[in-house]
Amino acid sequence: MTVETDTQGSVTTVYKVSGMSCGHCEGAVSGEITQIAGVSSVKAVASTGEVTVVSAAPLDEEAVRAAVDEAGFELAGKA
Repeated sequence: MTVETDTQGSVTTVYKVSGMSCGHCEGAVSGEITQIAGVSSVKAVASTGEVTVVSAAPLDEEAVRAAVDEAGFELAGKA
């Protein structure tokens, strides 16, 4: 599990998402996760299936799961 807190109080969490295969997939997942309150940045990488999320506080994993689901993919958990 990868969760880091930096000196500004931001939390960086890396999630594994299955099913992403292209830039469109990355954009869909990023777009949905960005809508979660407190999220400041999202970087999805289809080739690794990893999605790095920077937020003001730790996110509720169910909220992330719902956002990934809405994008049409499956959250495998934290990387």
